[in-house]
Amino acid sequence: MVSPPHEAMHRIFQHDPGLFSRVSRFLGVDIPAPVKATALPTDLTEANPVERRVDTLLRLETAGQGPYLLAVQAQGKKHPDKPASWAYYTAYLWTKYRLPTALLVVCQDHATAKWAQQPVSCGPPQLPTLTVQPLVAGPHNMPVITDPEEARADLVLASLAAITHAAEPGVDAILKALSTALRDAPEDIAKPLVEFTAQGLAKRPAKNLWRNLVAVDLSFYKSYLAEEVRAEVRSEVQAEVRAEVRNEASAESRAEDILLILEQRGLDIPEDVRSRVTHCTDPELLRRWLARAVTVPKAEEVFEDA
Repeated sequence: MVSPPHEAMHRIFQHDPGLFSRVSRFLGVDIPAPVKATALPTDLTEANPVERRVDTLLRLETAGQGPYLLAVQAQGKKHPDKPASWAYYTAYLWTKYRLPTALLVVCQDHATAKWAQQPVSCGPPQLPTLTVQPLVAGPHNMPVITDPEEARADLVLASLAAITHAAEPGVDAILKALSTALRDAPEDIAKPLVEFTAQGLAKRPAKNLWRNLVAVDLSFYKSYLAEEVRAEVRSEVQAEVRAEVRNEASAESRAEDILLILEQRGLDIPEDVRSRVTHCTDPELLRRWLARAVTVPKAEEVFEDA
């Protein structure tokens, strides 16, 4: 089953195809910014056999080097079959479109990123034939953007930084910088980035921080994420109110019981005693007074151990 982080790690490149050229400088290569980008069908199924789909496929055109294809794969963990699939994708795309094909793998942990970077050849050692070595973006090389001004300069890259560092200790600072930077962004720009970031964090602890930041820092923002947080806050407040009402009702009932016992025993109840009992809201204190009300010779003595 496709997970939210999987979708966020590759769909963010569909949202901003130019992101690849900006990410490439962190990967040790220099990819020119595209002047045009076209999303292509991701279905690589042949006429009869097994269905094969790449996560995201873009045709990018540059001013000086001509067009090329970018296949983006989101990889959540090591999988021994993936290098063969990646080899198939790149060979098939090269054959179908007759264009140079780049493969980018996006990861969220160091072990998977290190594994994905290793070159894999399909031939015997002395005849490698076809070698696959994708570019890999992950927590080992994506920037840790903790300055709101730096985040504001490239909001999409800041969102990808948060996604790829989702399990890292520094993600909290990245999220705070991103939420601060998004305050000034138009809603049509902020909205998809808020959702990509939320999907990329999935069920990790940082997801709760992001939800709270969205609800507080982006209070103008309307989305399922923000509304979810606000609904939880409303629910918590309502629960506290209900609990307070129950406590007040319990205290009022116990105060009435104390006065009733004293009255039934024929004891005189001065006004100051009656007032002190009825205005008390401490359930434990009222419980002790109730126990003493059964035996004290004078109403004033219910307070003696208070």
